This record gives sequence, structure tokens and C-alpha cells, in this order.
Amino acid sequence: MGLDDKIDNTAEKLAGKAKEGAGKARDDEGLEAEGKADQAKADLKQAGEKVKDAFKHD
Repeated sequence: MGLDDKIDNTAEKLAGKAKEGAGKARDDEGLEAEGKADQAKADLKQAGEKVKDAFKHD
């Protein structure tokens, strides 16, 4: 996984956490769910990158 990919995934996850927190603070379930979805998306991207890396090294 390239450093750029790691930074992008981490930034996306942090943005999702911020969105989730804002949703909780505003009692906005939609925004909170969107934040959780963004975090899950970032986690899946990172997992996919790790799988690609595992095959590159063999």
C-alpha cells in the first residue's frame, strides 16, 4: 500500500468520525449513519490495499 493511499484512507476515516460526532451532537441520525458508512468504506479500502500488497510481495 502506498503512502498516499494510507493517508487518503486515514483522512476519509477521520472525516467519517467527525461526521458521526456532528450527527450525535445535533441528534441527526442520518448524518451519524453517513459518518459510520464513510468509516466502513475507508476500512474496506484499506483492507483491499493490504490484500493487493500481500500478492505483490509473493
